[in-house]
Amino acid sequence: MSNESDAEAVGGAGEPVGAGGPAGEPGAAVAPAGFELGTDGPKVILAGLDGSDSSWRATAYAAGLARRQNATLAVAYVQPVLGAATALAGAAVEETTQEIADELLAALREAEHRLRDVWRVEWRFLTVRGDPFTGLARMADDLRADAVVVGASEQAGHRVIGSVAVRLVKAGRWPVTVVP
Repeated sequence: MSNESDAEAVGGAGEPVGAGGPAGEPGAAVAPAGFELGTDGPKVILAGLDGSDSSWRATAYAAGLARRQNATLAVAYVQPVLGAATALAGAAVEETTQEIADELLAALREAEHRLRDVWRVEWRFLTVRGDPFTGLARMADDLRADAVVVGASEQAGHRVIGSVAVRLVKAGRWPVTVVP
């Protein structure tokens, strides 16, 4: 890219980039205000894990990213909320979702133990109750995640109503990687 095209680019405030200095010298760069994701490489990568094969692949992919980028891997399981049809079985369903969370955490710890001589990554496991999209979005915002990695939906109905991955991408607040 030539200097002429750089000088003709328009900045955020409508001012030409590079204008303002004497004799056509570039102006001072202005840092964006507030928090900026990914300024020095990712610090936190959030992976959604629900126990499906694609979510395990997404978590493995996110772990590799975190290792290479020296970032923290946050693995999130969103425990589903009770629907009206399952409200009668409330305690049993709640106990089951907690058991799933415990099993996922145990599997993560076992994988870490198995691979500890090959590579290490700083990670933590988080779980909340709620809608998967809302839970992941809230965690990504709270953690100031630099990236979100999720598995592709394995349910046919999501092609019509939209999967969690599609909803995260459409939110447009973080880079989202969807792993098949």
